[in-house]
Amino acid sequence: MKVDPANVGKMETQLQQWGAKLDELAAQVEETGTEAKLDYRERIDALKAKHRLARSQLDELRATGSDKWETLKTGMEGAWNELEVAFRKLTN
Repeated sequence: MKVDPANVGKMETQLQQWGAKLDELAAQVEETGTEAKLDYRERIDALKAKHRLARSQLDELRATGSDKWETLKTGMEGAWNELEVAFRKLTN
């Protein structure tokens, strides 16, 4: 399977949108009460870690190209799915 540049571009755009939303949520957390702030801050920090992992996987995929797609595909899909689920949980 070859890397689809359009798909990688869409993933890049989604990561940028999620990154901006995380920054927005982190700013909103500062306005909440202390107990809620601690819980939300932990959840946001965990989500930021998943975001960094997905970013790293995408950067690695982009750097290696299609010759290592199959090797990286599983890791990228796993990181992406975890990030997507965690983001939905945080924002719902």
